[in-house]
Amino acid sequence: MKLSLRVLLSTAVESLRTAGTLPADLALPTIAVERTKTREHGDFATNIAMALAKPAKSNPRALAQQIVAAIPTSSDVAKVEIAGPGFINIFLTDAAWQREIASVLAQGHTYGRSDVGQGVRAGVEYVSANPTGPLHVGHGRAAAIGDTLARLLDATGWQVVREFYYNDAGAQIDNLARSVQARCKGVFPGDAGWPEDGYRGDYILDIARNYLLGKPASEGSDVVSESRDPIHLEAIRRYAVAALRAEQNADLAAFGVAFDVYFLESSLYTGGQVEATVKALIDAGHTYEQDGALWLRSTDFGDDKDRVMRKSDGSYTYFVPDVAYHASKWQRGYVRAITELGADHHGTLARVKAGLQALEQGIPKEWPQYVLHQMVTVMRGGEEVKISKRAGSYLTLRDLIEQAGRDATRWFLIARKSDSQLVFDIDLARSQSNDNPVYYVQYAHARVCSLLRQAGEKGLAFDQANGIANLSRLTDASEVALMIEISRYPEVVEAAAAQLEPQALAAYLRELANAFHTFYHAQPIVVADDAALRDARLALAVAARQVLANGLDLLGVGAPEAM
Repeated sequence: MKLSLRVLLSTAVESLRTAGTLPADLALPTIAVERTKTREHGDFATNIAMALAKPAKSNPRALAQQIVAAIPTSSDVAKVEIAGPGFINIFLTDAAWQREIASVLAQGHTYGRSDVGQGVRAGVEYVSANPTGPLHVGHGRAAAIGDTLARLLDATGWQVVREFYYNDAGAQIDNLARSVQARCKGVFPGDAGWPEDGYRGDYILDIARNYLLGKPASEGSDVVSESRDPIHLEAIRRYAVAALRAEQNADLAAFGVAFDVYFLESSLYTGGQVEATVKALIDAGHTYEQDGALWLRSTDFGDDKDRVMRKSDGSYTYFVPDVAYHASKWQRGYVRAITELGADHHGTLARVKAGLQALEQGIPKEWPQYVLHQMVTVMRGGEEVKISKRAGSYLTLRDLIEQAGRDATRWFLIARKSDSQLVFDIDLARSQSNDNPVYYVQYAHARVCSLLRQAGEKGLAFDQANGIANLSRLTDASEVALMIEISRYPEVVEAAAAQLEPQALAAYLRELANAFHTFYHAQPIVVADDAALRDARLALAVAARQVLANGLDLLGVGAPEAM
């Protein structure tokens, strides 16, 4: 809809340039066409006259009148009005909405997809959990947001690569290995000899037992306990990391999330990328020595203070491998890079971007883009749920999926803006009521399937072609409102992808479901004595079902045919 109106407006402006009304060298800005808040002011509005008025040295309202007069005749446009200082309000014909419904039925699962990204390579990194335990609910929110962003970008024409960065190096992995080693030796949390800040969950005991028994780290794994020796800390480390990587992969599989690339932090050291990155920063002249440490002049690139890269003991601070890792994304051809992280990582963003700029490799200042998510509070029975026995100190993603179901878990973790704190009510997620948004949306999809079954049981076979031919019969307010709501879908997908806001799609699907349920209750759909009207209403219902299915698929949520 918006695209066709932009074409009409662009044609009008070009005709004014050709006629000399507008300067021939006048640069044409992007024509903004937006839906109005109320149909009293038209279906769409544009400020193109006001945007062009100053460079054209023209009165905006007078220019708006000239643009309106130059708009080509279109069967989609009923009338055009000028409002205020020069807004152009466009009213569409009923036929325009009806043609959009026909487009939905013709395009099916591809409706709403576009080529905005033009096949450009985009890397989306998300979850990226330390392999030190099962995934927790916060990781689940990252998985839901990141996976949906990847789906949205794919739907808008980007060449998407999904990436998981394993932090398999550093102090936390050493702590994991020592925790497993303590369990191998029969040392329990709280005992003398238990590592400070050791991991306490039952999964640590499971890993220790399997290591001592010589079992593979996971089903099908070629990583086994090399000696079953509780003293061999490096063997324990490799075994524990392999076991927990497999555990996290199982968590993600249960959540319907998969990745194209699994990148190991340790490979940055063994492959020499960390050393190469440090050398490149030194060679670029953006480092200095002080107090036995190597510093990055990150303040030259917008950071609030300079940062230590290499400590006096020769070890690197944690942001150095982060710079090397993101540099590797650039080198791997990620023209666009999106990193989804917890909000607690906010402090590291400026220093990583400073390091990337200091490399002087042509990396854009706004690269990568970050999407940060806030904490999740899980409630059940009016009380907060904090821990699970298996993890020992937090609620696991698997626990939440088992209690609320995968579809509800994904929906609830996506449905609020990522930088807003989220309260996940398990009781609401499990309820079969209109208050449960995922149930409400899925029920709309199932309801259409039920309508088709009812028609078949009555011997009233649905003739889609007849329905499309008779869409002009649909003039009731509830029918027109549903057609208009359906037509918004491509715009919502494009905007959600561009703004990296998957919650916008969830909000739209709820509004679409509401429009469908309103239509369902307002009109008898499977009417026996009027085949043309029946098929037209069923065609509208099927179009709504198609858009609901397309949108739910982008959220990674199922579209059931019966509930």
